[in-house]
Amino acid sequence: MFYTCGPNEAMVVSGCGRSPPLMIAGGRVFVLPCIQQIQRITLNTLTLNVKSDKVYTRHGVPISVTGIAQVKIQGQNKEMLAAACQMFMGKSEAEIAQIALETLEGHQRAIIAHLTVEEIYQDRKKFSEQVFKVASSDLVNMGIGVVSYTLKDVHDDQDYLHSLGKARTAQVQKDARIGEAQYKRDAVIKEAHAMQEKVSAQYKNEIEMAKAQRDYELKKAAYDIEVNAKKAESEMAYQLQVAKTKQRIEEEKMQIQVVERTQQITLQDQEIIRKEKELEAKVKKPAEAEKYRLEKLAEAQRLQLIMEAEAEAESIKMKGEAEAFAVEAKGRAEAEQMSKKAEAFKQYKEGAMVDMLLEKLPLMAEEISKPLSATQKITMVSSGGADVGASKLAGEVLDIMTKLPNAVEKLTGINISQAAGKTTRGH
Repeated sequence: MFYTCGPNEAMVVSGCGRSPPLMIAGGRVFVLPCIQQIQRITLNTLTLNVKSDKVYTRHGVPISVTGIAQVKIQGQNKEMLAAACQMFMGKSEAEIAQIALETLEGHQRAIIAHLTVEEIYQDRKKFSEQVFKVASSDLVNMGIGVVSYTLKDVHDDQDYLHSLGKARTAQVQKDARIGEAQYKRDAVIKEAHAMQEKVSAQYKNEIEMAKAQRDYELKKAAYDIEVNAKKAESEMAYQLQVAKTKQRIEEEKMQIQVVERTQQITLQDQEIIRKEKELEAKVKKPAEAEKYRLEKLAEAQRLQLIMEAEAEAESIKMKGEAEAFAVEAKGRAEAEQMSKKAEAFKQYKEGAMVDMLLEKLPLMAEEISKPLSATQKITMVSSGGADVGASKLAGEVLDIMTKLPNAVEKLTGINISQAAGKTTRGH
């Protein structure tokens, strides 16, 4: 079943499926009959007449204070509405108003006790603000908001306020009498000043009138002089304008001649440009084409020479690489041969060395005999006869051949005869 409420009322739905209870301020809600319960709480603004009778102030003066407060349960604030529901659910407006009234009255009496009569009476706004501030903090915890608070009336039974009024009234009357006397005095002074200012103003007015008449005469004379000067200037300006007009006409004629001359120069420039273009088409373009052809031909020849030089360089490079390879192969062969000889020397030792000496002996003999072969003529001088000289020469040659093995043995430390025998036996 649907239930509705206005904006000045709140509904609280509790029971099955409603934990915590649902609170709605101004709206509608669906309630399950028998298993759910709906309750209502008012949100109307409550007007409270907060009256505190014979409350002693800070100086011990009893006074009575009456204030007007407007309070209401805040339905838009969920926390305040929940607090109000907990405290006031099931209570009437009168009961809620009584609880709020007692709270406000208690705070009002507490604040009166901390102030003097003069502070309360002379600064009502400050007193109202203090009551509003202190009461709001407590009422908010109940879910009630203080909309406004104003001080309505302050009175006492001891004529304390009346006495304060009399003193103030006497002071006001005194101030009024003093003010009246000062006003009369000021009026007389101001009247005398006014008369003085009137006479002074009259004299000043006459002086100003005389000055104005003088200024008029002076300005009229100056204006006459200026008018005559303007007339003379006008006549001279007319003549000057005529001269300027004639000069402008001459300038226009000269300008026309300049324009004509400019047009002639422009035509001559165009003719020169036409001839230049004709010369360029007939002479310059063919020359540039021939130049381009020669440049391309020279470029082709240059490329051909470069390619030939590169081919020749490549050929030389390949030839050098082949020769280097041949030299390297020959060197490897000779090195291999020398290696084999060294191995043979190691194996046969003295026999190999004798074999080598026997191979080189003809060369040695050839080197020894080179001086004899280079001799073109030998003259033999003998005291005895020719046979003795020939025998002597043969003996010298035989002596050389005999000494040769000994020389080899001294140089190498090898006995040729023994080494030769070993070599023969070995073979």
